[in-house]
Amino acid sequence: MKDFIIPWGDDRDMGTPARDGAPVSLRIDGFEVTVPEGTSVMRAAAIAGIAVPKLCASDNLEAFGSCRLCVVEIEGRRGTPASCTTPVAAGMVVRTQSEQVQRIRKGVMELYISDHPLDCLTCSANGDCELQDMAGVVGLRDQRYTAPEGGIRTHFAARDTSGQANPEWLPKDDSNPYFTYDPAKCIVCNRCVRACEEVQGTFALTIEGRGFESRVSAGGVGDDFLASDCVSCGACVQACPTATLQEKSVIALGTPTRSVITTCAYCGVGCSFKAELNGDQLVRMTPYKHGAANRGHSCVKGRFAYGYATHADRILKPMIRERIEDPWQEVSWDEALAFAAARMRGIQARHGRKSVGVITSSRCTNEETYLVQKLTRAVFLNNNTDTCARVCHSPTGYGLGQTFGTSAGTQNFDSVAAADVVVVIGANPTDGHPVFASRLKKRLRAGAKLIVIDPRRIDLVKTAHVEAAHHLPLRPGTNVAVVTAMAHVIVTEGLFDEGFIRARCDWDEFAEYAEFVSDPRHSPELTEMLTGVPAEELRAAARLYATGGNGAIYYGLGVTEHSQGSTTVMAIANLAMLTGNIGREGVGVNPLRGQNNVQGSCDMGSFPHELPGYRHVKNPEVRAIFETAWGVEIDPEPGLRIPNMLDAAVSGQFKGLYCQGEDILQSDPDTRHVSAGLAAMDCVIVHDLFLNETANYAHVFLPGSTFLEKDGTFTNAERRINRVRKVMAPRNGYADWEITQLLANAMLEAEGRPLWRYTHAAQIMEEIAATTPGFAHVDYALLEEKGSVQWPCNDAAPEGTPIMHVDGFVRGRGRFIVTEYVATEERTGPRFPLLLTTGRILSQYNVGAQTRRTANTVWHAEDVLEIHPHDAEVRGVKAGDWVKLASRSGETSLRAHLTDRVSPGVVYTTFHHPTTQANVITTDHSDWATNCPEYKVTAVQVGLSNGPTEWQRDYEAQAAAARRILPAAE
Repeated sequence: MKDFIIPWGDDRDMGTPARDGAPVSLRIDGFEVTVPEGTSVMRAAAIAGIAVPKLCASDNLEAFGSCRLCVVEIEGRRGTPASCTTPVAAGMVVRTQSEQVQRIRKGVMELYISDHPLDCLTCSANGDCELQDMAGVVGLRDQRYTAPEGGIRTHFAARDTSGQANPEWLPKDDSNPYFTYDPAKCIVCNRCVRACEEVQGTFALTIEGRGFESRVSAGGVGDDFLASDCVSCGACVQACPTATLQEKSVIALGTPTRSVITTCAYCGVGCSFKAELNGDQLVRMTPYKHGAANRGHSCVKGRFAYGYATHADRILKPMIRERIEDPWQEVSWDEALAFAAARMRGIQARHGRKSVGVITSSRCTNEETYLVQKLTRAVFLNNNTDTCARVCHSPTGYGLGQTFGTSAGTQNFDSVAAADVVVVIGANPTDGHPVFASRLKKRLRAGAKLIVIDPRRIDLVKTAHVEAAHHLPLRPGTNVAVVTAMAHVIVTEGLFDEGFIRARCDWDEFAEYAEFVSDPRHSPELTEMLTGVPAEELRAAARLYATGGNGAIYYGLGVTEHSQGSTTVMAIANLAMLTGNIGREGVGVNPLRGQNNVQGSCDMGSFPHELPGYRHVKNPEVRAIFETAWGVEIDPEPGLRIPNMLDAAVSGQFKGLYCQGEDILQSDPDTRHVSAGLAAMDCVIVHDLFLNETANYAHVFLPGSTFLEKDGTFTNAERRINRVRKVMAPRNGYADWEITQLLANAMLEAEGRPLWRYTHAAQIMEEIAATTPGFAHVDYALLEEKGSVQWPCNDAAPEGTPIMHVDGFVRGRGRFIVTEYVATEERTGPRFPLLLTTGRILSQYNVGAQTRRTANTVWHAEDVLEIHPHDAEVRGVKAGDWVKLASRSGETSLRAHLTDRVSPGVVYTTFHHPTTQANVITTDHSDWATNCPEYKVTAVQVGLSNGPTEWQRDYEAQAAAARRILPAAE
């Protein structure tokens, strides 16, 4: 297949993985080549430009040596060894095309073809089949063998009326929505099985049977791929050299003819993908082997769930309406933008320039979020800008900024391969960050130890192949107490790294902190009644982290989405500094960002108190940089956060909102309060792909573009800046940054002010680099050359910074901060005796706007309530029953799922489906420093229900009325 854009790296499959070692020289077919010690002869040949035929080998898998197609002759050695399993040696002389080798390969291919359907012209893998390619390479022109009866061909043979066998191939397994399994075309190379084990770590596939009866099995007798443990990551499909495992999209649309490298628009791992197309029709997404975040791996969302880009629900024409009670009217872009600009200018004229604001999205590019915050500061002339990171990882920015001096994680994902002890707290990587989870599980299978701190028994706690050394099932809301208790053990037992602390941290601050944590009230024994974590288990976990070698901490929203989210982040930073686990491979503090560009949206100045690069708006020298670049005076007063905007709207002071790519009505807490705030505004502009829940209260709808339709960059959880490349033309006519520019210019032109003149996203990145120190060396040319870089990327680190704080902390010395536990105001009691916590599931993403419009709904069609069997029995609840979930804020109904993954007293649900609206339950309690909502602790009651609540029915009716669309005016 021809690659249209391959920006960096050799995309060939070299057969076996790369090795590190001393240089070794050898001769292959007369050519001298030098490779690292331990390299296979096959890979050495590939480096020399000589392709050795292969079927079972792939460079993302360890050598297997089963197909025997890659045999070679080595001078001085007997026989014909497999080149994939033979390491190079100094002075070795190899022949890859001797007469004997060619004869053996042709014989091997004859055996493969003897039990393979010869339907190449109509096969879906025609033109993309390694078996077909290798048959050509070895010169196979006929074959002498036929498969014996009883093999796959005749395993389910029917018999005609004469009693003669009527050979038939085994039927296809079409159960998976994204790919098929055709056992007739399996050559039993084991690549799919090995990919499932080595790359994904699920171990869902095996080979059953012997000889001609051998075939891939996805579980027990009668299991198909959908019913198996397969997580649909696509590793097996990508590994398959034939059409045995094949994407249904390729079967329907044909073999792709060109490809473009881009970055996934789902979670914060930031996987690189090849978008493979026919013309402008996307056929499939395959993980790019040189992607530094994913190393050629993917998950079900990035690999397969891209169909939302062409879904019928997408809005492709601008729409306006005078009142939210009116139906939508399709209009031209010019009319929609003029309407929006006039409304916003009118609001500012009546209510003052601070009466409007913007909300950016972590699903948009850096360039787009930069322009949105510039819109409010340089066009609206206020600082009323916020981002959805407010409701997820804003405590990360504050906590790590206070302790380390920078608002981001310390490591790259590769670093996990050097970890000896891994702490996962408040995160569920197998569901939320599955590609990183696969890399983590690989390290755990190699011997690293795992500590899980979570109220729920996530998959990492125990599976058939991975088991945590310690699981600390704390009560929701007690994170600070648990982490401080671990620090108590480390300090009182003398397990801290004094040399690191004296060299890298403020010793006086450490002494104050050590006195604080040494207080007996922080001991595991005295906190056990509060946290529910057995004291001995906590002590053992603390000792393991402090003494087990390289210790790495990975955390997620279960840390940040609390009233003490910032305090917990600082407590985690304290643990890392206590033990010296900062500044090298295999250690660090690593936030697992939930959405694809959470890190980038924060970097770009989307918070109301910070300009790009986390510099406070009150500082005149910082404002001067942007005032010079933008030609306007910047307000030194911080603007409103999202909760403040809603409060001000209800009180009549905030009247206009531009919301790009964010659905605050479904994602933000206390849905009733959000809807009241939106309803009170005079102009809500929603810029998105679909008529989302927030658009129920909008006056202007500007159709957005998907990540496949634009150029830009995303910054993932490891600070890696990845290119997003336009795969196809925007179906709505414009990329999102162009729409923001059009809106800005509609405002500026009416006021007689200079217009924005960007013609490509690269120009926006040039402005970012010119004004933001951490991005000073970032430009598209560098990203094309390197593939990606991690900020800071500047004069001190012109090619980026994979690991932070190597020689010293960004702030100078690390700062220990006292982390006093303060109980949340949300308490259980007789009316609401249970604690609700929320999270995500593998197949769905965030508010589900994208994944609900794909076949991923096969795995998760609705949100359910996980409840412990004991709590269910007390309430008379059985599996599948409708239950009412009620809190002090509201109530909703959903179906019950009985499980011991949650502890008694704790219930759990996801928030992917708007029909449930789980956030009508959550409260307005929030983090003390950042206003990040406390999603993870809500006191609730659960009882039997007859179905949806009255509120749900009213909401559904209002949503249906709000989405009426009139045809465009003639």
